[in-house]
Amino acid sequence: MCAGALCAVFALLLTLGQAVQTRHRAGAAADLAALAAADHAPHGTRRACAEARRVAEAQRAGVVRCLVHEGVADLTAEAAWGPYRSQVRSRAGPPAAVR
Repeated sequence: MCAGALCAVFALLLTLGQAVQTRHRAGAAADLAALAAADHAPHGTRRACAEARRVAEAQRAGVVRCLVHEGVADLTAEAAWGPYRSQVRSRAGPPAAVR
């Protein structure tokens, strides 16, 4: 009985770990993709968002939404691992423009 309870607690901890890992992967991908998009913003929205997608894919994530306006990139990245999915929004641009 004690072994069964320990197995249940261990399974719960593994599940929680997977969910947290998914959230962190989405957050990192969103931040890096937003920085890439902001860096390429002077070349136009299409090119900036394409670069954001390339960076997110390198992080095993995807860009769900990408907007670039006046040098500020605002996007949402999504990561999935097992049954868990997480979306994180991130913004990047010139220091004076991002608030």
